[in-house]
Amino acid sequence: MAGTSETAPAPWGVIVAGDGPKIWGMTGEERLRRTFARAGVRLVDDGATFGLIGTAVIVRGDWVLDESLVRALVQRPGVVLAEGDTPVAAHVGADCLDAVSRALAAGEPIADLPTVNAVELGGAYNHALRKREPPVLVRLAPDNVRAVEKRLFQGSYKGVTDLVTKHVWPAPARVVTRWCALARITPNQVTFAGFLLVLAAFGLFWIGEFGWGLLCAWIMTFLDTVDGKLARVTLTSSKIGNAFDHGIDLIHPPFWWWAWLVGVQMGDMPVATPHLILAIVAGGYVAQRLEEGLFLALFKVEIHAWRPFDSLFRQITARRNPNLILLSLAWLAGRPDIGIIAVAWWTAISFIVHLVRIGQAFATPRDRIVSWLKA
Repeated sequence: MAGTSETAPAPWGVIVAGDGPKIWGMTGEERLRRTFARAGVRLVDDGATFGLIGTAVIVRGDWVLDESLVRALVQRPGVVLAEGDTPVAAHVGADCLDAVSRALAAGEPIADLPTVNAVELGGAYNHALRKREPPVLVRLAPDNVRAVEKRLFQGSYKGVTDLVTKHVWPAPARVVTRWCALARITPNQVTFAGFLLVLAAFGLFWIGEFGWGLLCAWIMTFLDTVDGKLARVTLTSSKIGNAFDHGIDLIHPPFWWWAWLVGVQMGDMPVATPHLILAIVAGGYVAQRLEEGLFLALFKVEIHAWRPFDSLFRQITARRNPNLILLSLAWLAGRPDIGIIAVAWWTAISFIVHLVRIGQAFATPRDRIVSWLKA
């Protein structure tokens, strides 16, 4: 069978062999339609492949493919993607399109084209999520829907993040994410609900209602986990939604710490140096984000993905959730003033740790500054 040219225009998309059961509220065909659209592939709706010009990405509709595999396949004309001995997808030219479609639908080997597996095609390192994990490639059946949904949800999680997001939220977030998917609630709607909770927490902290403020804050952090996972598993992320979500995440934490400090100063146990504490918690937050950006710009590696220590320290560094733990413990002890002092100290310590890591990177040969997750 003939191959294709790498300079060919965007390929067509062909779905063969049926749907299988629904996953995350979508049929296999609906999921592939979304995947094709996001990869710039033009779908052949009626299955009529006769007369097509160019190339086509053909995928079995009863298999679940990681989005990264489809994107990689678009860039690899002339190959077949297989799981074991079973061909699942292929990128071929119009001259052999119908023959390959029939072979894929029947699950028959395609001997005249090179075959690759999921790792060979898509790699095992996810740069965007900072983790090593093979791409998802699994046949969907009625008895494995929940297992596949769990696998896709785990695949949507960042490998390097804070300890609450990594260890506490996954189980409940998967339940809520599935409920949102079935109810057709969009990620942007979840993000907007989180934004309202950001404002509520700010206002409650400001007037010294720390308990209610913490409740709003923690629910917001939970929804912040749900919206991203919902977008990834339902393939509904967008540039606008991503900018809205990350913009909120980036901006709101120092405003929470400021509001907490104002609430403390209105109470019975004000801190002695409020201006200094505000400068440390707000300025230190900004300074840490600048350190992270500087490291990435200089060394082309995210600071928290460089060595195992950096990934471990990301779990507890002075970001929103670890700081909320300090504030929550202090509130439970009846000392919200100690909470904001603890946040100031931990922010300063975290800043120094990152500063030391930048210095150590400068003293390290550039060819050795690579993410340990790629090894």
